[in-house]
Amino acid sequence: MRLVTPGDSAPASVNKYLLPHETQVITVRRHPAVLMLPVGLVLAGLIVAGVLSNTVAEVTAWIWWGWLILLAWFVWRVAEWSVDYFVITNQRMLLTTGLITRKVAMMPLAKVTDMSFRRTIAGRMLGYGDFVLESAGQDQALDTVDYLPYPEQLYLEVCEMIFPNKNATADD
Repeated sequence: MRLVTPGDSAPASVNKYLLPHETQVITVRRHPAVLMLPVGLVLAGLIVAGVLSNTVAEVTAWIWWGWLILLAWFVWRVAEWSVDYFVITNQRMLLTTGLITRKVAMMPLAKVTDMSFRRTIAGRMLGYGDFVLESAGQDQALDTVDYLPYPEQLYLEVCEMIFPNKNATADD
């Protein structure tokens, strides 16, 4: 199962990092579960601000300004999540992150010596997992990719690319 059809293209924010001879195979955004902590903090902050504003009337304005700052941080995290992508081409894996300071971590597929994925209980319930990549070289820019959707499908897709079936015919 291909997660991106050959006619699809990566978002413009990612496409500029692809080489002209590369073929995009998979492009996914991290699972929205990455936003669970920010959502929880904003909701908890709202409850705390509501309770404190009813009990401590003299600092009500400061309480709500604090919550607005927390809300702005949440909006920033959502904006960052919306531009983060995990891309697999026919030659390498890329993880692009960051809204203002753009970071692109990359690992050639040929250098991957071991790959696994982890799924916590929360990951199994919500549908995300983490990839753990290893290579024969020193420290790599890309070693763990957290909060990936469809981890089993992604794992099988990448394994097929790293270890292609040499006995396959054109009809397979």
